[in-house]
Amino acid sequence: MSYVTGSGLTRYGRHDGRNTLDLMTEATDLALADAGLLRADIDGLICGYSTTMPHLMLSTVFAEHYGLQPRYAHAIQLGGATGFTLVMLAHLLVSAGAAKRVLVVGGENRMTGQSRDSAIQVLAQVGHPVYEVPLGPTIPAYYGLVASRYMHKFGTTETDLAELAVLMRRHAMAHDGAQFRAPISVADVMASRSIATPLKMLDCCPVSDGGCAVIVSAKPDGAHPIRISGAAQRHNAQHVTAAASLTEVGAGACAAEALSSAGRTLAEVEHAAIYDSFTITLTMLLEEIGLAPRGRAGALAREGRFDAAGPMPLNLHGGLLSYGHCGVAGAMAHLAETHLQMTGRAGLRQARKAGVSLLHGDGGVLSSHVSLVLEQA
Repeated sequence: MSYVTGSGLTRYGRHDGRNTLDLMTEATDLALADAGLLRADIDGLICGYSTTMPHLMLSTVFAEHYGLQPRYAHAIQLGGATGFTLVMLAHLLVSAGAAKRVLVVGGENRMTGQSRDSAIQVLAQVGHPVYEVPLGPTIPAYYGLVASRYMHKFGTTETDLAELAVLMRRHAMAHDGAQFRAPISVADVMASRSIATPLKMLDCCPVSDGGCAVIVSAKPDGAHPIRISGAAQRHNAQHVTAAASLTEVGAGACAAEALSSAGRTLAEVEHAAIYDSFTITLTMLLEEIGLAPRGRAGALAREGRFDAAGPMPLNLHGGLLSYGHCGVAGAMAHLAETHLQMTGRAGLRQARKAGVSLLHGDGGVLSSHVSLVLEQA
């Protein structure tokens, strides 16, 4: 058993003159203050990776930088699934007694620390080095391919995808840390520049600077604990050219296993935080997990199902699509928002109900999956 006892989230967007360690530090300061802890209280440290600071030992580099001497330190690389994977590992560590309080932290100056071309080239390396990368596809190109197949099979339209971009922007408008807060319409999404057919600019998450940290503890310490009651992973083929299916990616099985380990069913989930690097990502994950019928996620967004006052509040901070995406910490912002929602501290964004939350992230091109189930302590 483990608990999230503190969380810290920077604003996402442009942080001129600040590097990976700076952003990780700010997020950690916030998380420790939220948990009512000191640096000396932390005996475990798990972090992700940084494309702007690709050090082979980032966890111990940060420990030195921040003044920590953990009994356990680890850095992990699993693409967009990294943030929730870090939390799952922390959960397993404290449940096993290997540590009492684990700092989980991610941060990166991905927006200001590298050129656009460099970022595109680095991320494209998730492709197969022989059969994909030499042909020049970018990450949006892979997702455009997947989107075309999914739309053909299930009848999803480009305007259905646009509804999810509008939803995330509407939620971000209530969070002053979001990178993008100006309202958008379906027409705005449809008129935005084509990136990789059928995906347009507003179907894609931005590149951001930012950081996020959470404390995972063995006991419900502090004023705001929530319990991690279930966790699971699923990994299908890493590369698109090796995938058995472009429409069944493992998210449903992963979420079902996490819920089962928590002794919960999907019908008991009251709040969701689902990875949304592209509108097609959010569509596919919602529908495969079972939070929306196939081909209906966009329509349900339009009808208010995923609003704060709706039956399944979703990504109420604005998600990757509008709060921003700074690498490992991108998905971790979903967890920080969930922590606020489940402890009644989300202000104007507060969901009507958030007693049982399901979180899901994916890495690569929908190739690696991790689900978490959180409950009020």
